[in-house]
Amino acid sequence: MARRRKPKLAVWKFASCDGCQLTLLDCEDELLTLAEELEIAYFLEASRAVVRGPYDLSLVEGSISTPEQVEQIREIRRQSRFLVTIGACATAGGIQALRNFADVREFMEQVYARPEYIRTLEKSLPASAYVPVDFELRGCPIGKGPLLELISAFLNGRRPQIPNYSVCVECKRRGTVCVMVAQGTPCLGPITQAGCGALCPAYRRGCYGCFGPMETPNPHSLGDWLLARGLAAPDLVRLLRTFNAYAPAFQEAGERYAGIAEADRSS
Repeated sequence: MARRRKPKLAVWKFASCDGCQLTLLDCEDELLTLAEELEIAYFLEASRAVVRGPYDLSLVEGSISTPEQVEQIREIRRQSRFLVTIGACATAGGIQALRNFADVREFMEQVYARPEYIRTLEKSLPASAYVPVDFELRGCPIGKGPLLELISAFLNGRRPQIPNYSVCVECKRRGTVCVMVAQGTPCLGPITQAGCGALCPAYRRGCYGCFGPMETPNPHSLGDWLLARGLAAPDLVRLLRTFNAYAPAFQEAGERYAGIAEADRSS
């Protein structure tokens, strides 16, 4: 009897901190089970052993930040039956996308003695800016549970059951008192996708938006509410410009409130 061919899994890294790849390695109790169902063909974070493509499932961590990475992500797309981006860097440009709001050449001149040797793009962008992506798994970093659900869905030929509601729902489920209502703490929970278990509000801190915008966010309503309660426009801009600053909903809202902050300074 012929042996069943296991689907090939590849894990790729671009501009990132490796946190999302480490989430996969953190699945210690599940890794042996996964290895029975998948051939881990390319995962340099875990092993130097490499099996040539094509690959059935590619997990891509990190933003595209150099010309070489543009060519690399296009080649990965050509070799991958399914391509999934994992984490804020790969899905929205990451914290490094803050450079998109300024002149990257200015940064280069400040940091490097010979900036002419540096090859970089003007913007740090998600993989979806250059290639079609089959699914995005949000988070900074991604959660272990959603990652296992994604792989299980792939193996069983179904769509991953990933929540698309807000962090507020998670707060209610764990009985956490709203930090905005009770303490007046600015919080992105009402517009951020669930997935972390409302970790920060459980410790009486506002949500930082690690999992990016929920399916139908209304950042202008939340932003106007916070401004009306005394939050300064520059502080609101900083709140929106963190891990998912270049996610479209957060980007557009950030630009709006940056304009308000500038108008306030000029008046």
